[in-house]
Amino acid sequence: MTILYPDLQSSVAATAGVYAPQQDSQLLIEAMTLTGAVTGRRVADVCTGSGVIAIAAAQLGARSVTAFDICPKAVQCATGNAADAGVGVDARLGTWGDALEAGPFDVVVSNPPYVPTSPDAHLEEIPADVGPATAWNAGVDGRQVLNPLCDSAADLLTGSGTMLIVQSEFSDTEQSLRRLRSAGLDAEVILSQLIPFGPVMTARAAWMERIGMLPVGRREEEIVVIQAEKR
Repeated sequence: MTILYPDLQSSVAATAGVYAPQQDSQLLIEAMTLTGAVTGRRVADVCTGSGVIAIAAAQLGARSVTAFDICPKAVQCATGNAADAGVGVDARLGTWGDALEAGPFDVVVSNPPYVPTSPDAHLEEIPADVGPATAWNAGVDGRQVLNPLCDSAADLLTGSGTMLIVQSEFSDTEQSLRRLRSAGLDAEVILSQLIPFGPVMTARAAWMERIGMLPVGRREEEIVVIQAEKR
């Protein structure tokens, strides 16, 4: 069964230089809606981008929402979008480490950079309106942000806290589950969706095929939402 939060993705704008809401954002919103995890709770949105996830959390009844991003343009964009939506979101410049200092939170949600990145990525021709490379580039294995986020989950969360993360299968879903469980959380995939490659993955497909990460000729990926809860 699919329940999408009505019209939120299309109503949140991404200004130039900010990652626009896409299927991964929508899947994470769907997970928040289905689980009811954010209602009445103190929420942090790490890697907020346009603020679409933070705004959804506020609209779903979060007690408070603090959003973090390393890009000043994203912080400004998220602040403006939240104001336009009529909800309270405290958007701040910062990383998962800054969220750690501001926490712990009842719920942490994140759509982090997770796309495996070729050493020649700077030569790729990707349309500018897709957003900044920092919004998706995440090292050769796609885990530059996922690893510290998963490893610090227990410290980011309160005693009964919940983390919801969206990522691609190509950034190793099983490793995220292992790291979260090693950090003392119960973790499982609660939603998944198969989507066609967008401009970034299309630009990387040949490299991913060469290194054996992608079956030759395949041009779709599974994105998943992982839910992790403190034991």
